[in-house]
Amino acid sequence: MTPTILIKPLARHHANFLSLLGGITLLLTLLLCNFFWQQARLPLILMILIAIVIIFIGILKWSEPQHSFILTPKKLHFAHRYGFWQLNWQQISYINKISETFGIEQYQLAYIGIRLNNLSKLACSISPRLASRLLHEQRPLLAFCLRHQLISAEQSIINFTAYIDDNGNEITGPIAAFLHHSELLKNALGYHLYLPESSLDREINEFITLLKNCKNNSISE
Repeated sequence: MTPTILIKPLARHHANFLSLLGGITLLLTLLLCNFFWQQARLPLILMILIAIVIIFIGILKWSEPQHSFILTPKKLHFAHRYGFWQLNWQQISYINKISETFGIEQYQLAYIGIRLNNLSKLACSISPRLASRLLHEQRPLLAFCLRHQLISAEQSIINFTAYIDDNGNEITGPIAAFLHHSELLKNALGYHLYLPESSLDREINEFITLLKNCKNNSISE
């Protein structure tokens, strides 16, 4: 049986270092202010602002979940600071990198794509808060599709109409909007879910191999 695998996201790396660096820089700058405020006011103000920005970046990194993915023999669990979703491996039909070719140009997007058998299970496992957040975080994907005429301008607008799943159930609110969004991207790029490179702990191709191995060795729940 495949053991549970915990993935620490790249987005969380160096959180301690940046927080400490920003704090030390701020303290040293405030100390220098006591002696050189009149002579170097503008450079000191600039150093204070830089220190605050570094601290803020460190705090943002700390706000990321400790583990972005939890891979178990039964489930793929994705964690985000706004919530999570999880799916049984059997609900996933295909995993791959996202590559599009237009003429002689090939574009490699910084995401891993996941195609589902259907969206009904996703609707049950994602919170409205996370669904709403992902709608905004994935706007660059819609912009890419719009720029290359994979979708129309009208389709790029968030669709808040009710979503009817395969069982005839009506889903409303942010989750419905996210499901419409997922179907739109699936028609344009071939995948329902998109895992950003910043949530991984290794190169995209290596992580795809890991996910495929977990799926191939998964067990039914």
